[in-house]
Amino acid sequence: MENEILLSEELISNKIYFIRGQKVMFDSDLALLYGIETRILKQAVKRNLSRFPEDFMFELTKIEYDSSRSQIVTLKNGRGSNLKYLPSVFTEHGVLMLSSVLKSDKAIQTNIQIMRIFSKVRQMLLDTTDLKIDILQIQKKLENHDKNIELVFSYLDELSEKKENEKPRTKIGYKK
Repeated sequence: MENEILLSEELISNKIYFIRGQKVMFDSDLALLYGIETRILKQAVKRNLSRFPEDFMFELTKIEYDSSRSQIVTLKNGRGSNLKYLPSVFTEHGVLMLSSVLKSDKAIQTNIQIMRIFSKVRQMLLDTTDLKIDILQIQKKLENHDKNIELVFSYLDELSEKKENEKPRTKIGYKK
């Protein structure tokens, strides 16, 4: 695969967004990565719409689109920046399904790279989840230690109070 153009992991991972609780990619970003126009990608999807159920691909609402635009640094302003149609976004499974719709070598290689990035992102999320669980366990242990230390100090306080309030004992033995 000499003509394989590798896209950087950073370039791909920067195109993955979290919308409706899912990791997704915009149709325009995917078209850019595949080296085709967005309208061609949309046309290919429209011809094969039965392959893209709601959990593979969905169209953004106007509010979601406006919100996502405010998060993207490079916004187009001025003439021609208005969209005729709201963008579609593809979940990991939707991106995988695109490989069966877009059959060019570049699309196949790009898809492989995107799938690898999605896997890495999933693994990173799992790793962070494990880390969060470990931190929570440590916090619980620390809370128990704090309670134990408080208990020890209260016992020490009780003992010192008893010592102060103690009446002098009469000594046993010979008196002079």
